[in-house]
Parts: sequence; C-alpha cells; structure tokens
Amino acid sequence: MNNLFSIIIPVRQENDYLKETLKELKKQSYKHFEVLVITDTISKTSNPAQKRNLGAKMAKGDYLAFLDDDSYPKKDWLKNANHLLNKEKNLAALCGPCLTPPKDSLLQKASGLVWASPLGAGGAGVYRNRITKARYVDDFPTVNLIVNKKDFNKVKGFDTHHWPGEDTILCLNLTHKLGKKILYHPSIVVYHHRRSVIKKHLQQITRYAIHRGHFAKIYPQTSLKIGYLIPSFFTLYLTLLIPINILLHNNNNLLTLIYIPLFTYLFLLFLSLLDFLIIMRANIISSITAVVSIPLTHLYYGLLFIYGFLQKDLSFKEHQVNKKTGTYIGG
Repeated sequence: MNNLFSIIIPVRQENDYLKETLKELKKQSYKHFEVLVITDTISKTSNPAQKRNLGAKMAKGDYLAFLDDDSYPKKDWLKNANHLLNKEKNLAALCGPCLTPPKDSLLQKASGLVWASPLGAGGAGVYRNRITKARYVDDFPTVNLIVNKKDFNKVKGFDTHHWPGEDTILCLNLTHKLGKKILYHPSIVVYHHRRSVIKKHLQQITRYAIHRGHFAKIYPQTSLKIGYLIPSFFTLYLTLLIPINILLHNNNNLLTLIYIPLFTYLFLLFLSLLDFLIIMRANIISSITAVVSIPLTHLYYGLLFIYGFLQKDLSFKEHQVNKKTGTYIGG
C-alpha cells in the first residue's frame, strides 16, 4: 500500500537550512508525499506546536511526517517508513536516528558526539542520535517523527503551551491514552544540524533541561526517570565534595569511598573518548572537545533541571531569529 505522507516543517522564515531540506526531499526514492512549510507569515504565530497543528489540518496525507527546518532525511526515509507502517500493527508513530550531517563543522560534530554517547545522552537515550537496534519508545522529538493522522487527531494534536516538550506530551498521549506504540527503527534516518559547542550547545540545553525538569513533576510517566535525574545528583555531589573533603580530612578510608563516583565518571569519560575515536571514527579534535563538553553539559543540565522542577508553570518563549538570514540566534 502506498501511503500518502504529509511532511510538515515549521519555521520562523526561509533560511539556508530550509533550502537544503527541500532540496534533499526532492531526492526521496518514494514519491507519494506532499510538503507543507509553515512560516510565521502563514500561521500568524512563532509557536512551532501551533504551526505543526495548522500543517496537520491542511495535510491530505495518511501520515504526518514532522521535520525541523535544520534537518533533512536520507533518500530512502519514506520508502522505509511506508514498508514498516504496512508491516507493523497498532503503530501510532514511527521514528529513527537523527545523525550529525557530514558537512557540519568540527564544533558542531563535537555537539553531535555528546548526544551520540551513552554518557552524554543519558536519559534522552543514545538511540536518538546514533543508529541502534529497533525498539518501542514512549518519547521522541519531532525532528524525525512520523505520526498516523487519525491518531494525531484523536489526541487533538500538539499541546501548544509548551516548547520544547510538545513532542513529549504528544508521545505520552499516543502511548498512554490511546495505548498504541511508537516504533524506533534504524532505517528511518534523518540528518540534524547541531549547535556548535560550547555556547550555542548550552543555550539549547537550557530549553531542554528546564522543560524536562518541569515535566518530571507534571508528566512523571515519561520524564521522571533516573537518566534525567543523574546530572542533578552529580551536580549536587560535586557541590558537596569540597565541604565533605574538609570534614573528613582525617579519615582517608572514607574519603576514598567518597571519591569513587568521581573516579568512575572520569573513567567513563575516557571510555567515551575511545568510543568516539575507535568505534565512531570521529575526528580527534571533535572527540576531545566532546569529552570536555560532556561534564559541562551535565553540570549545566543538572542545575537547570532542578530549576525547571521547582517552577509552578512554564510559558512559551519564541526562538529569536536573524530577520536578514532567517537563522536562529543562540542555541
């Protein structure tokens, strides 16, 4: 069965990444699709969730294929998706790895390595940014998410109050309210341009950490997980390490035990470096930069996760854009 796919791309305004996305979509081996680019002008809003909901209303397809404007799929993306959707039963959505584009800069690739490492990815799951085995998931970002339109309508689309995080709520509704499945498959590949380390990378982390911390309180089903909590525990551990060291300076045996988590973390960083260089065959500069960026990411994320958890409510804050080039300012 040749399903019709409606590819929906929300964007503030036209930019070079969007042009690249549209160029790559023309190379799709599966031709039964339409493309809906929803700009601020069309939607009269800067809210990505509202744009995606508008795109869904305009869509003629059986499936809604969501992309970000700074991402593009492999040429067999829709071909593989169509095959899996015809094969698998009770699927509400399909998703796959979001890889770093080969042409990204060394600093962008370093950010990609952080996301693609088990230590760096943490609760988000390394499978999001690295090709791994197929599995069912309960949360996935809209940079590479294909949703059954009927199921999308049943849960009334995206929650427009949150960004980021609207995709987390959608996936929660699909899996918990409808009782359906979301399949991650390694053949559903999209390339996603990264924010270069360290400033833009951490600016992006700001949004993710605050919302995930807040979601851990209001949507614990998918966000109150140990992987998301560990950076905060690690940050608190490092904060208390100096006073503990002062208090226990005469007890060498106990001090040795106290330092075990830190030594373990440093060892995992070393293993991450070997993973980048040997398994992933990454550039040595990007690999070393990524290893330095991982603890900075964890500390920054850990603090902001706590901040988000303590907030009573979070309101939508639009992504600032350079009006001349259409590129995003910051992370």
